[in-house]
Amino acid sequence: MASTDLAVHDRQAHDQQAQDQQATSDKTRVVNDFSLQIATVNGSGSQTANLVLLRSLLIMGIPASGKNMFPSNIAGLPTWYTIRASKRGYIGRKKEVDFLVAMNPETAKEDVLTLDPGAAVVYDEPLKLNALRDDVVFYPVPFDKLVGPVCPDAKLRRLVRNMIYDGILAKLLNIDLAHMEKALTKQMGKKAKAVALNLGALKAGLDYAEAHFTKQDPFYLEPMNEMAGKILIEGNAAAAIGCMMAGVTVVAWYPITPSSSLCESLIGYMKKYRIDKDGKATFAIVQAEDEIASLGMVIGASWAGARAMTATAGPGISLMSEFTGLAYYAETPAVIFDVQRVGPSTGLPTRTAQGDLLSTAFLSHGDTKHIMLIPSSVEECYTMAQQAFDLAEYFQTPIFVMLDLDLGMNNWASKPFTYPDQPPDRGKLLTKEMLQKLGEWGRYRDVDGDGIAYRTIPGDGLPVYFTRGSGHNAKGQYSERPDDYVENMDRLARKFNTARTHVPAPEIETVADAKIGFIGYGTTHWAITESRDQLREDTDVSTSYFRLRAYPFNADLTAFIDAHERIYVIEQNRDAQLLQLMRLELSPERIAKLRSVLHYNGMPIDARSVTDDVLAQEGFEVANKTAVRPASTSMMGGE
Repeated sequence: MASTDLAVHDRQAHDQQAQDQQATSDKTRVVNDFSLQIATVNGSGSQTANLVLLRSLLIMGIPASGKNMFPSNIAGLPTWYTIRASKRGYIGRKKEVDFLVAMNPETAKEDVLTLDPGAAVVYDEPLKLNALRDDVVFYPVPFDKLVGPVCPDAKLRRLVRNMIYDGILAKLLNIDLAHMEKALTKQMGKKAKAVALNLGALKAGLDYAEAHFTKQDPFYLEPMNEMAGKILIEGNAAAAIGCMMAGVTVVAWYPITPSSSLCESLIGYMKKYRIDKDGKATFAIVQAEDEIASLGMVIGASWAGARAMTATAGPGISLMSEFTGLAYYAETPAVIFDVQRVGPSTGLPTRTAQGDLLSTAFLSHGDTKHIMLIPSSVEECYTMAQQAFDLAEYFQTPIFVMLDLDLGMNNWASKPFTYPDQPPDRGKLLTKEMLQKLGEWGRYRDVDGDGIAYRTIPGDGLPVYFTRGSGHNAKGQYSERPDDYVENMDRLARKFNTARTHVPAPEIETVADAKIGFIGYGTTHWAITESRDQLREDTDVSTSYFRLRAYPFNADLTAFIDAHERIYVIEQNRDAQLLQLMRLELSPERIAKLRSVLHYNGMPIDARSVTDDVLAQEGFEVANKTAVRPASTSMMGGE
């Protein structure tokens, strides 16, 4: 063969090989459907780089969520940030990590060894992680060498260094640098020097990846159009805005993770939007000496007519027990946000849980029952904050809004919030006209049969009464008569029953012929919605879904249970706390249908864990993420 013909033949062979490789690559490409975990050191400034990366995906129109896991004590300990991209809109945590950025020497080895085969790793070159495995794609990066020319100031290098991995990922994952620049500007605002410095690090990472890496992993990002008009906000900030819109004027709080950012955000909003024309604040925000005092201040302010609130976590809820009982029995409004974390004792302050449901429902000594609102999204943090103040004044009682750390402290994409279009509902405030109609007024007299008495506010010119947490009769007078106490307690129970039709209704999706029903609440919702798809697509198991949004329960719960053969109650606690509350009210026949799916390791619950647990209880054999239907029964473990 002539040399010219040989050259042509070689070129054709090379082109064909390239085409074959591209065809194989196209078949194995994983587009907008993977999780990326960044392992760094607490206090290293990685949060900026991580949020820039998350914002970049949202700017590309890709549904994405970001979850932060950080230590509860000091800087220098391991921290992880996980971003999930999902073209189907799943925003719950994914159990598996597909792409790892390993920057922390302390955890790097373990982080790599826990990956599934086929994963990809960007790592700090001196760690030499590529020696650990041969079934994972590795991209070594000399971060220290790259950051030096970009940042001459040695003191700032630690903070700028992380932005280099954003540049590396921009190249490897196919993120337009313009999107990164836009996200960086949004994150840093008007800090021009900081933007320029970090932009230099971004470009240094991108240039290095272009010069040294050939794409070997299957993970790609491509623009979509699913996030237009969305905002990015954490649940605590959304709740703070809702409180402001509800007309809160008094806030008393004591700092505690993970609730602190709720009150801190509210301070910022109130200083901006609740200052009168003379420059004076129209609100009072007080950092109390402890959680006990904070609720005491809230009760006093509310008694005097203010809309008042506090925010805390499980340990603070425990301390508030006695004052909660006072507000319940004296019937004084109060709004309490509980951003739940792992317990008991001080627990794991920076891990998420749903472990306060049972204790909060009956918080205080004696017979008490409390109304709880349970948001699952930042939109509901905003709306339920407003509803909480209306319900607190309508029912003259403490209202608990039960967030968790995952919802409260992580950023979530959301539609913009709508401005309130209804005036506040202040409940049964006595008026002169009503007093004339009643003829005689008693602070704790039930005249409408709903358990809710009329109240007055000091200084409103209407009859006064002595507020007491001890025994009292319908007029509010001191009494130790057994019949007065029984009458009062029965009325409080009647009021609680009235609340069943006033609290936010559950969201229910009933699927025809589905034998299985799911009951969930709060952030468990996001794992449940994905798990239901997995069950339907992988095993042809259809499920109905009941998302509880408040306690007490209403008739919808029993109707949902009656419509299904088996009910899975899915919770992020060890003791099946929602199921326990349900058992207190349900008949034995309905209780027999209930089963638990429990998750309590401090990580946000993931869909695969729900799916595997349900399949195992249904009698499927689960292995390697596939399920085999049992051949011996059509009931899938019916007994």
